[in-house]
Amino acid sequence: MLTQASSGGASGGSADMLQQIVEDIAGKLPGSYDLEAVQALFPVTYLESMNTVLAQELIRFNRLTAIVRSSLAQLKKAIKGLVVMDAELETLASALTLGARPGLWMKRSYPSLKPLGSYVTDMLRRLAFFQKWIDDVQAPPTFWVSGFFFTQAFLTGSMQNYARRNNVAIDSIDFQYSVLPTDPTEAAENGVYVYGLFLEGARYSKETRMLAECEPKVLFVELPMMWLCPTPLDDLVENPHYMCPLYKTSERKGILSTTGHSTNFVMYLKLPSDQPEMHWVKRGVAGLTELAD
Repeated sequence: MLTQASSGGASGGSADMLQQIVEDIAGKLPGSYDLEAVQALFPVTYLESMNTVLAQELIRFNRLTAIVRSSLAQLKKAIKGLVVMDAELETLASALTLGARPGLWMKRSYPSLKPLGSYVTDMLRRLAFFQKWIDDVQAPPTFWVSGFFFTQAFLTGSMQNYARRNNVAIDSIDFQYSVLPTDPTEAAENGVYVYGLFLEGARYSKETRMLAECEPKVLFVELPMMWLCPTPLDDLVENPHYMCPLYKTSERKGILSTTGHSTNFVMYLKLPSDQPEMHWVKRGVAGLTELAD
């Protein structure tokens, strides 16, 4: 757990406490991914788009950890008086002392509303997820969908794999969404098993296998494992459902990036429901890939 001060900045707070926070984060941060070694293990092939997704994710995380690592190294020098504490380092020091996410890091980060301690823990978990993927020399049987930097690329990669293996156009298929009663132990034959999604404003009832009202004083609940199975549009089974918008953070807003995707909105999840869609719309029900705590 990171030590955080409740108030003060780099100049007014304790230099010893700031030094402890910096060393704590720097000490937990692993080295950069070896992209050349990963490319040798996971070569780009026509029928396995996940190798490309993995390579792109590692590049993004290397950029993030590089700025975290270098900024902490410079701040350590500034605390010792070896370099000037300029405005950028002063802002970084203030954020760390207050337990806030540094703006310098967020310029290269995935969207997050977590405070500093939770943000660092979350980042380390993401790095560990991809490191295990590399160490196992194969994609995991189930994917922590919330751990991806660019979630849309992962989803497109799954659709692309199906389209290429079955020689069909990618725009002629869509996901069939299924909430699983138990966690699978092997990879899906088609599509992907994903976990790590949360519901805000409703819950999923394992008894009725449908959306249900929140329990008293419980706003967020985790969804069970889901199977996103690419399926030809003509074969999709349209059971009663709620088109649940899925966002990366509870801010529920973003900007349109150069890729044509929102920085926050991911997609719509079709969740089984026996209520009219407006029932859940009025309650503001949405899915989230991460919480803000």
